[in-house]
Amino acid sequence: MKKIGILFGQERSFPEAVIERINQKAEKGITAEAVKIEKIFQNAPLDYAVIIDRISQDVPFYRASLKNAAITGTAVINNPFWWSADEKFFNNALAEQIGVPVPKTALIPSREHPTGTTGDSFSNLTMPLNWDAIFEYTGFPAYMKPYDGGGWRDVYKLHDKEDFFDKHSGTQQLVMLLQEEIIFDEYFRCYCIGGKHVRIMQYDPRNPHHLRYAVDKAPSSEKLLKTVEEYTLKLCKYLGYDFNTVEFAVRDGIPIAIDFCNPAPDADIKSVGQENFDWVVETTANYAIERAKAQKDGQDNLTWGEYIKSSVAGKPLMAKASPKVADKPAAPKKVAAPKATAEKAPAKPKKAPTKK
Repeated sequence: MKKIGILFGQERSFPEAVIERINQKAEKGITAEAVKIEKIFQNAPLDYAVIIDRISQDVPFYRASLKNAAITGTAVINNPFWWSADEKFFNNALAEQIGVPVPKTALIPSREHPTGTTGDSFSNLTMPLNWDAIFEYTGFPAYMKPYDGGGWRDVYKLHDKEDFFDKHSGTQQLVMLLQEEIIFDEYFRCYCIGGKHVRIMQYDPRNPHHLRYAVDKAPSSEKLLKTVEEYTLKLCKYLGYDFNTVEFAVRDGIPIAIDFCNPAPDADIKSVGQENFDWVVETTANYAIERAKAQKDGQDNLTWGEYIKSSVAGKPLMAKASPKVADKPAAPKKVAAPKATAEKAPAKPKKAPTKK
């Protein structure tokens, strides 16, 4: 019997629904449950073919446990080794390398010295920094946020340099990003599961959290949606995430990737709405079963992104030129803009076209 486990924290609706849906499918030799950990010994398996990770970013004990599970053959969704190394500033650099537009972004050192360091630890850092060059690069208004954060924590909108210094003085040991503001006409948040299933959702980050998916205006064009899908697949392919969300702000018809390091994205029914919830539960259940069937004991069963694979092979990343939208027209694609209280039947997962 192959077991699929879900490792989670305070959330309930999504993990419980995925476990229930997998077991409803009654695939021969496959069952699902909440992960149970009573002890962790080095090089000892956890007895799960697949683990869907929803919480290790906040619990170092879980992250170490998942790495141990991975080396003993568990397929962990997402790869805990890559997730430990990844952060938003690197993601922006990678996006530019593969031709996906991103905002102009500068890396800002922490206001306070990290614990255990002094000013002498920063001998190679020129102080003061060239603030004029930094501010000219990003412009104002701008946003400041942690380089490896999430969940809209410690995010500030800044109107000028005085505002920057005032807000930055309270960020303590956080390493921050300073990023140009993108005034957008449209905004999308996209689930990407298995590097092939994409759910494009209209989204408005200016709304209260529970209303961000409640968008009444239709997308401006099918061509735009196809580009959003292509960029979503490309980013997740190069990063190597099995489960991620990618956000785009559309400025002058161009989708600009704002946030695409969300390996444990919000999937709560109260915030994403019934239709999106049904899609992500169904697609996650199908993908977890697929991974369980493919899992083999005694070998690495993780997903590794194209960035890592090309680096190991000594091959260059693709050219920096912006990718072209495929010439063949795509079948009409439904874009979800449900109200949070909508009650609809589960949506069938759609298989995205293979990209080359």
